[in-house]
Amino acid sequence: MSTRADAGRPAPGTKGADGATAAKGAGRPKPAPKSVTVLVPAAGSGSRMGGRIKKQFLLLNGLPVLAHTLRRFENMPEVCEVIPIVPEPELEECLEMCVDGQGLRKVRRVVPGGRERQDSVRNGLMAMEPPGDWVMVHDGVRPFVTREMVSALIIALDGCDGAVLAVPAKDTLKEVGPDRLVRRTLDRRFLWHIQTPQAFPYRVIAEAFRKAYADGFYGTDEASLVERYGGSVRVVAGSYANIKITTPEDMVLAEAILAGLAGAEVRAAGKAGCEK
Repeated sequence: MSTRADAGRPAPGTKGADGATAAKGAGRPKPAPKSVTVLVPAAGSGSRMGGRIKKQFLLLNGLPVLAHTLRRFENMPEVCEVIPIVPEPELEECLEMCVDGQGLRKVRRVVPGGRERQDSVRNGLMAMEPPGDWVMVHDGVRPFVTREMVSALIIALDGCDGAVLAVPAKDTLKEVGPDRLVRRTLDRRFLWHIQTPQAFPYRVIAEAFRKAYADGFYGTDEASLVERYGGSVRVVAGSYANIKITTPEDMVLAEAILAGLAGAEVRAAGKAGCEK
């Protein structure tokens, strides 16, 4: 028997008209004012990781990396919906391993990815119904995003067309030519490593994508599309712990970060118990 929450959406585990696969038991509450929809592209091939398992499904402390990422948004009140975007052959696997098995109520659909990251994010934008006020795009293999980061991005959007997390460059950076000879040393005081989430008003990012496809332009991130068409993008200080898992060495670092977070939670719980 269908409930009102189930009406008008595909049955659990089936594909809708947009190619998305619905999560089990997912209702559709009305988005709160100034709600955030998070698109989570995780459709990469993972060639730099090596091995047969795509990096988003590698196990980190017993759970797929993507599951860790999706769980981070579950208890953020600013977030109304989370839409993972994965390779089409992995739609059901994602539902089983990363969504239904984790009890994630904010993930109501899983969307198939495209040829390039930009194509995958566009698929996610097209799957939003109804669109939220703000859109955040977050790499599926960045499992250490925090509510503080999301809140800071929302605040930074005031008066801007976009806001991105970033950390200052630590190393000396040089521009090198095809012959491997140094052309110049860049001033690292003005250089930042860009992270995700990246946040935008829905109308801004939707229009930037429309113009980019009309021009045949592909950017390296979502902010580059907004920048191309004259939008203002503000940088928000992120965290060096907000790593993107790309290589086997990153998995080792992720395990260490996860262990450190678990230790901090135990210490905080112990402190709270002593203060009672």
